Amino acid sequence: MNYWPLLGVAAVVLGFVLRLNPALVVVAAGFVTGLAAKLSPLDVLEVLGKAFTEKRFLLLFLLTLPVIGLLERHGLKERAQAWIARLRGATFGRLLIAYLLMRQGFSALGLNSLGGHAQTVRPLLAPMAEGAAQARHGELPEDERQRIRAMSAGTDNVGLFFGEDIFIAFGAVLLIQGFYAEHGIRLDPLQIALWGIPTAICAFVIHALRILRYERRLARRLDGDGAPR
Repeated sequence: MNYWPLLGVAAVVLGFVLRLNPALVVVAAGFVTGLAAKLSPLDVLEVLGKAFTEKRFLLLFLLTLPVIGLLERHGLKERAQAWIARLRGATFGRLLIAYLLMRQGFSALGLNSLGGHAQTVRPLLAPMAEGAAQARHGELPEDERQRIRAMSAGTDNVGLFFGEDIFIAFGAVLLIQGFYAEHGIRLDPLQIALWGIPTAICAFVIHALRILRYERRLARRLDGDGAPR
């Protein structure tokens, strides 16, 4: 076995340790790996070009990050917090449970990109959750802010993970079908997706209860008796 191509891993580690440009580090590591595997420079360029064209859909995700960063710089998070604070009856728990329901529903339809940590949780959901909690309990300690952000991110994870298993064209559903087929059990993707519905419902109920339990604990910690300020 030829271990020389593993030099590309060392090149990546060294580049990140030296804090060099990530794109430059990845391309250089690709050349190190390719040349160590006895490929010509043209062959390495061909591999890099093929990988770029096949994964160009990732550019759509990368392009959203500068846009979100620009919106945050111009007060998106602050406006989201102020807007949610003006809504009567909008609590931290209700907001996250509503988002959980929406995230699961859209994921079950295959619309996984309508949400996510980078494009929804960080710029919108987490600030709105903080704003709702702050409107009810007053100024929040930093540790509680971090817990609210973590709960917001976890809500997105639960909604996506258990919702997408209901979509028959999701890769995991096809993987399950292939696993059972190898063991002589023939299942249609629709059957697997339908059996994902009870799991998704249980996940929704359990996580909704976790959100409400944390909301009550937050009230006890900040208000003493749990009464809103």
